[in-house]
Amino acid sequence: MVFPNQGARMNTVEVDGVRIEVLFSERKICARIEEMAQDIAAAKPRNLLVVPILKGSFIFAADLLRAFYRVGLLPEVDFMILASYREATVSSGRVEVLRDIETDVKGRDVLFVDDILESGRTLAYARDLLAARGARRVMTAVLLDKPGKRVADMEADFRGFECPDVFVVGYGMDMAHAFRELPFVGHVVERA
Repeated sequence: MVFPNQGARMNTVEVDGVRIEVLFSERKICARIEEMAQDIAAAKPRNLLVVPILKGSFIFAADLLRAFYRVGLLPEVDFMILASYREATVSSGRVEVLRDIETDVKGRDVLFVDDILESGRTLAYARDLLAARGARRVMTAVLLDKPGKRVADMEADFRGFECPDVFVVGYGMDMAHAFRELPFVGHVVERA
């Protein structure tokens, strides 16, 4: 594995023979997450339950939760696994609940945390599900937004970056379970 020189300005890195163009650097992501935490705190959530949608959001969710502490938010956390991609790089169009939350949401504010908003099917499904269970308010925070891919009536309440129409990896997002560990978001431009 080849790691980029931290002092150099690089647009691409090579990881295990794969060339990846860096779209959003680690530094840029960290700064944006701090801003998002402030924006979410300003929305004055009550009895907040944060629900990261696994697996892709786990790094973003962890960093966002630590940022919440710095802005004075002390939410409870539960997890949900929803799938519409499985091993593919294109959504199947069908959302499956692989792991549901265990927490009662009745009368609570819920914040879904997801890595990327594309078609909107997954987040719309999750939002409607918890609203039907009696959540007072259901909000969404996404690291990346691809508005050109939207097929469901869904917009994120809080978003990190607008993303170009490319398949992205890194910062928790994968390509067939690879590249989740990268500290940046990028897209594969050349495979060995």
